[in-house]
Amino acid sequence: MSPLFKARAGGFCWLMTFITSSFAAFAGSSLVVSGDAAATATRILANEGLFRSGTAANLIATAFYIGATLFVYELLKPVSRSVSLLAAFFSLVGCAVGALSCVFDLAPFVLLKGGPSLSGFSIEQLQVLTLALLKVRVQANNMGLVFFGLHCFLIGYLILRSNFLPRLVGALMVFAGLGWLTFLWAPLVNALLPYNMMPGAIGELSLTLWLIVKGVNVARWNELATEECRFDG
Repeated sequence: MSPLFKARAGGFCWLMTFITSSFAAFAGSSLVVSGDAAATATRILANEGLFRSGTAANLIATAFYIGATLFVYELLKPVSRSVSLLAAFFSLVGCAVGALSCVFDLAPFVLLKGGPSLSGFSIEQLQVLTLALLKVRVQANNMGLVFFGLHCFLIGYLILRSNFLPRLVGALMVFAGLGWLTFLWAPLVNALLPYNMMPGAIGELSLTLWLIVKGVNVARWNELATEECRFDG
């Protein structure tokens, strides 16, 4: 694969991640009513198709992000194979955590449509438990964002060290990583939302668009890749 193909394929996968994850976020936020278990349960059951499509979109976004991770790993490997591999590892862990967190999206339908097997619980208790599990899902997803923060930070570092991508994009990716790393501590997240998400959106979108529109400086990439091969040999 040529470096230009890797760049544009990685950018395309990242763009699709943006689109599908944005839809998933809309589907979730439009149905979950903070602090109101009854209203949340009513909305989810009345809009089951939308809620399930949000879950599916999250899984599709995860698949696209895995693709972006692998293409970007290949693209930045000539800068530092070990650091690029570490960045990819953090991303894949984040993808795994995010995918597993989607299991909690099954809670509304298991609990609220459980039938006679859950007859020992009142409707109110099941609604409260459903909302609690959806909150756990958010917390689990936030854990995944921490690993994505490490991924973005290391990607930014590699871009800053490279000579085939703009340093400005690298700096924005470093700040993107720092923004996602705020999810390490819940009180900090609550204090900064939604502003702590802006560096991530700006940094990742800038890299995405650059990879799609401009790609990389192929001559410089080939030169660095040749040096890496010579060093490995």
